Amino acid sequence: MSRDRLRVALFGTPAFALPTLDALHAHHDVVLVVAQPDRPVGRGRTVTSPPVAARARELGLPLAQPERLRRDAAFAERLAQLDVDVAVTAAYGQILPASLLAIPREGFLNVHASLLPRWRGAAPVQHALIAGDEVTGVSIMQTEAGLDTGPVRLVRELPIAADDDARTLLDALARLGAEALLEALARLADGTLPSVPQDDTEATLAPRLTKDDGRIRWADPARRVRDRHRGVAGWPGSWCRIGADDETAVLKVHGLENAPDAAGAADASPGTVLAVDADGLRVACGEGAVRLIEVQPPGKPRMDARAWANGARVVPGWRLG
Repeated sequence: MSRDRLRVALFGTPAFALPTLDALHAHHDVVLVVAQPDRPVGRGRTVTSPPVAARARELGLPLAQPERLRRDAAFAERLAQLDVDVAVTAAYGQILPASLLAIPREGFLNVHASLLPRWRGAAPVQHALIAGDEVTGVSIMQTEAGLDTGPVRLVRELPIAADDDARTLLDALARLGAEALLEALARLADGTLPSVPQDDTEATLAPRLTKDDGRIRWADPARRVRDRHRGVAGWPGSWCRIGADDETAVLKVHGLENAPDAAGAADASPGTVLAVDADGLRVACGEGAVRLIEVQPPGKPRMDARAWANGARVVPGWRLG
């Protein structure tokens, strides 16, 4: 296979896959876009198309949104008839059956937002931030039946900036992934794309986040508390309890940073308010302290942490759970 333009099918769903779709549309022949079905979203439960489906319609590309790929013989037959050189997945959201993986001439390439085998799974960007990684990147991987276990075909690294959170890092990796994929496809076409097996002994897992992942672990060192805050930005977001006897009293934390002044933290229990001042609330952690800058109490809009503390009569010695 040696052609400038390949016949490609893209399987993707969220905004992360949009740069990949646009890059493929500009440089190759996208014969099919596959996305998750439209779903009800928001409080009004309005049926909404996922970003990739909406973009495919804008570009006038053929679109399929199968509910389930397994045992969908009609979809498999449709893909087989398209004479696809290679298929690409980018955060598609369904496990592909082995029978489908075998249809494109060169199989499926996956745009994965980590340096495999580190952070296999659905939330690699979030887990890299929570773990305090300083470098991440994109792996173009040959998809196989396992969970992100296939050979790595191309890698691009990206330093993690100190002010990155899950939203900004996802955006950066989405753009990097599109660039890396175009390079991989060019090398695939001319026969120079390598294939390196992963070392399973080095693998770490990045499962989908749950609401509990956003709960602030006050017993962690301040640096880890901030790393988790960065990793859960967007969803589920950081939160803590503000009433020892009320499990529903949740304080959402939208702004949090390391506190350069940790005076008193070593002598206080984790979660203890050390000070309330013009910059917010200084709270003790297992080591050091963090400052809450912007919060959202139950049933109220976002506000400065100091304004909430004044209204709630929060004083030094108050405990957050």
